[in-house]
Formats: sequence, structure tokens, C-alpha cells
Amino acid sequence: MTYIELKQKLENKGGSKNEIIDFAIPNEGEISIYSKSVTNIDDGFICIAKFDGEKYLYLFYTNEVPEKLSMLDELDSFKVDDITVKKCELSTKNRKVLQGILDYLKPDVIGLQDSFGFGDRIGVANAAHIRSLGEHNFKPIFAQQSIRELTRTKRTPDQVMDAAVWAVFQEGYKEGFGADADHLKTTDDIDRMAKAGYTMFTFDPSEYVDNDADDYNENELDAKVKGLDWTSLNDDFESSKGRYLGSKITVGDNIEVPIDETGLKRAYAKYGDAIMHIKRLFDYLKANYSNQPFEVEVSVDETESVTSPFEHYFFAAELNRLKVDFVSLAPRFIGDFEKGIDYKGDLSMFKQEYEKHVAIINHFGNYKISLHSGSDKFSAYKVIGGIENAVTHVKTAGTSYLEALKVVAMKEPDLFRKILTYSASLYENEKKTYHVSADINTVKNADEYSDAELVDLFNVNDVRQILHVAFGRILTDKDESGNYLFKNDIVKCLKKNEDTHYALLIKHFERHLDPFVSK
Repeated sequence: MTYIELKQKLENKGGSKNEIIDFAIPNEGEISIYSKSVTNIDDGFICIAKFDGEKYLYLFYTNEVPEKLSMLDELDSFKVDDITVKKCELSTKNRKVLQGILDYLKPDVIGLQDSFGFGDRIGVANAAHIRSLGEHNFKPIFAQQSIRELTRTKRTPDQVMDAAVWAVFQEGYKEGFGADADHLKTTDDIDRMAKAGYTMFTFDPSEYVDNDADDYNENELDAKVKGLDWTSLNDDFESSKGRYLGSKITVGDNIEVPIDETGLKRAYAKYGDAIMHIKRLFDYLKANYSNQPFEVEVSVDETESVTSPFEHYFFAAELNRLKVDFVSLAPRFIGDFEKGIDYKGDLSMFKQEYEKHVAIINHFGNYKISLHSGSDKFSAYKVIGGIENAVTHVKTAGTSYLEALKVVAMKEPDLFRKILTYSASLYENEKKTYHVSADINTVKNADEYSDAELVDLFNVNDVRQILHVAFGRILTDKDESGNYLFKNDIVKCLKKNEDTHYALLIKHFERHLDPFVSK
């Protein structure tokens, strides 16, 4: 195919499919161009293409490369029919150059729209996440990683952003996306993520939540409330009693939020320090990064005790009083939101409580509800999808990692057996910081499973959680020679079997998104 023929074929491309177009470059070999990535800039175009199993940015120009692209670091340059072709890495620097030219590659704030967070712990799933959106109305967040995940995978905020932005470019996705700096606990965390261009900052005050407050007696509550830093709260307990106990609190369709003085003390004992910490983080973010777009999510889901309707009301009211602007709040819901498996609990009771939380959100009207540990909570999705006016943010991460391992099980079963064996050996230690309940004794030795049974294991809750919690070690552990035990082989398998990987992810996330269609 000549360059003219390539150009004509690209100009005739259309439809929803990201067609692969092969093109031979002399002295380089055949490259496979992702048609949706082709972007005209001045008298030429740029695109992402795969060569020898790896992806690169290619530039095709009849004349000199435009000055705006001159800052790109190039690996090689070729001549094709008097056309200059340049090959560049999908690097952080090159990503930033393109972001300065193409606005749709910059993450932005999402606001009060239904949104969905697609965590990608390996860095090769975001393109499939984009394809899974289809006609769904969710606004996506593609760059999403918590500080804990960054620590465990030994990735940098820029590496997570790189993977997301290059996927957006590959898929020609121009509908806008967010970037979530998840579970931030310190101002250093904020600095680290803000400097990498993240736009959503999820504050995690779990270390400041007193989970024992649910069991305090009256004297213990009095002591705890008296010990709060009321100056930082810009308040005193007598004033708060006037706000919360002076009249009946009702939200939504005359739903009463019950509260008495003991319950108010318990709310302060449980969440008073957490509210102050969120205020400190928000003030720091606003003071230091007001020159860039940002929005804040507040997470109180990673606590031992359930967030009652009044505690939710109290938390939101206090943040509003302290002028903390937040776009979403993640309560600790009734029931169990364990990692990697469906919701555990009474769904009718969950619906009753969730409707109260939605009524409280609609009462205040300035934020949406956020569902953390949202991976694979299919029964809960059906409940939420049937509730009117329930603007929702869903956050997932581990489920994409499990789909990646499913590809390995399908295509390289012996490699997966090693991963399963190693994960099982790590489970008792790695589970300590996760909400899981897998019984390691239910899982047989990996060699006892047939190849077909290995794939079926992804329908077994115990196996899913064992694999889930070990992701950091699987992706970072090395042998005595300094070589990765599994990471490179996993990535190689996923790249070699990209079509299978994408197909599994698309099907899996359509299952996540479809229950919300009725909203």
C-alpha cells in the first residue's frame, strides 16, 4: 500500500469500530494503525500504531513537522514516498506535548453527573473501558489510582495518567474524562497527584474516624465531645444543638431523620476529627491549586461502622457549614461491600437505607452519592438503578485486574497456575488491609485444576478475593536476579491477546453499566 492509498483509506474510515489498518514502512516493517487515533494536524497526521507488539506514536508529514510537534521526543525517522514518518514513544513528555495541542486529552472535572471510575492497575485496560461505555450516559474517569495502589504497584501518578491519555488518543474519545487521585490522606498526597494533573481528589479521613464511638456510654461520649478542637470546627456543642435538635429534620418525601442529644454527641465523637481533617485538606488544595480544575470527593466508606442516615446528614451539613466544596460522598453502607465479589446483605434493607441516603443528598442538592468497592456489586446495581434521582459515582479497580488474569488463564494456563499458587501463599498477609472473607482452604492446588477449570475459577468468590488482594506482589515481586516473577509475562500475554482482553473487559463492564440504564 502506498502512502496515497493509506491516506485515502484513512479518509474513508468510519463507523464505531476502531479498525486496524496495516501499512509497511521501508526499513521499519509493517505497522498496524488504530484508525480512530488518526488526527490531522496542519498538512499531516499523527496516530498510534503497533509495531512488533508495542505501541508507538507515528507522525506522517509531507513537509516539515509543525513547530507545535517539534518538542516530541522521537525514536526514529523514515522516508515513505517523499513523506516524512517519525516514530515516538508513548512517554510522559510526549503525552504532555499532545495535551498542550489537543484539549480532549486533558482530564477535567465531572460535576453532578452519573460517573464511573475505571481503575487500571496494569495500564493496558483503558481502551477497552472506553469501548464498554457505548451509549451509556456515565461520564468516565480513566486515570484512577489510590495512594495504596500506587505504593503496591510501584507506579507513579504520571504513569497512570500516561496509560489513560494514550488510550483516549488511541480510541479517539472526545467526550471528556476525569482523573481521580483516590484515597488521599495527607497534603503530600495532594501535591503528588495535583502536580501530575489529576482533577478529582478523594479525601480519605478513615484514620480520624472513631469507630468505637458506636459503643461509648454517655460519660465516654461527653469526654470525647469535650475534647474536640471546637475552635478548628468554628463551633461549640451548644450551638450545634440549636442546629440539629431545635426542630425535626425531614428530607425528601417527608422522610424524618431521627436524632437526639446522645445521637448528636455520638456523631461528633465518631466524625468530628474526620471533618476537621477534611477541612484541612480542602483548604490546602484550594490555597495551592486554585489555578487548575479540581473537585473533591469525601470517602468514609473504609470504616468498620455503618454510616447512619443522620450521620450522613450531619457530615454533609458540617462540610457545607465549613465551606468545604465537595462533589460526592461515599458513606459506609449497610451490608458488606467486599472486594471483588457481589454485595452481601439484605437487598430490601439496603434499598430502604439507600433511598434515605439519596433523599439526604437531594435535600442538600450539591453533591452525589459514591459507591466505593463498586466492582462486581451487580445485585446492588439493580437496586440503585431502579431508584429515581439517584445521581451516582461508581468506583472500580480490582475487577479489571481479575479480567486480565482471566486472559492469562485462557491463553497461558501454566503461567496462571503459578500466579494462583503464589497469590494463595500471600493471602493471609495481604488480606489485612482489605475487606475480604475468602477461605484459603477451599482452593485446591493449582495443578489439580484442568485448563478449563482454571477459567471457571473466576466465578468462585474465594479465588477472586485471593487473586485480588495479591495484585501488588504479583506485579512487583522479583527473583534473585532482579527480574519480575510475573509482571512482564502478564503484560506480554495481554498485548499478544489484545482482542481477547478487550472483549472480556467490554462484556464485563457492560454488565456493570447496564443496570443503570433505567436511571
